[in-house]
Amino acid sequence: MAETLEFPDPSESAPAAPVERDALPARSAESTEQLLDALRESGPDRGCRTWWGGSQSSQTCAAVARHQLQEVMVHTHDARLALDAARPPPDEVALDGLDEFPSTCCSGTAAQPYQPAAVDHHATEGGSWRPLLSADGTWPLVLPTPPATTADASLRGTAAALVRPCTAVSRWTP
Repeated sequence: MAETLEFPDPSESAPAAPVERDALPARSAESTEQLLDALRESGPDRGCRTWWGGSQSSQTCAAVARHQLQEVMVHTHDARLALDAARPPPDEVALDGLDEFPSTCCSGTAAQPYQPAAVDHHATEGGSWRPLLSADGTWPLVLPTPPATTADASLRGTAAALVRPCTAVSRWTP
């Protein structure tokens, strides 16, 4: 019999966010430590509430930890851009982002309002991915090298350069 997990409503137990700018870094560090403690205590295979239920990604603590690493990568890059101090993420994190963002943030059964399309992403460090957009939804594929079929368009570059458009797409994909 499957385990039934009960999740409290986070809005009922979460303390109010500080409004003072100087208090935000400490609050962020405290919240991050609470998340890491909860994930460690639960273990990687435990079921976990996520917002990506209709995607190809699992709903486990390991998937949440993986996605949080990608979120940190994207938002750190955005913050560094704002400070005019941008630098690329580590290759292994960017390569994982090319796999994680499409399967977590962009895949699902929601019909796409676009013409069916296939856009390949080829990382110079190795690895190729193809998000497929169709009336049946969006599904990422990990491609063999070389791909067996031709895409409508192809992007080639470093994983760090390719992951940014991937994460931007995930923000507007219905």
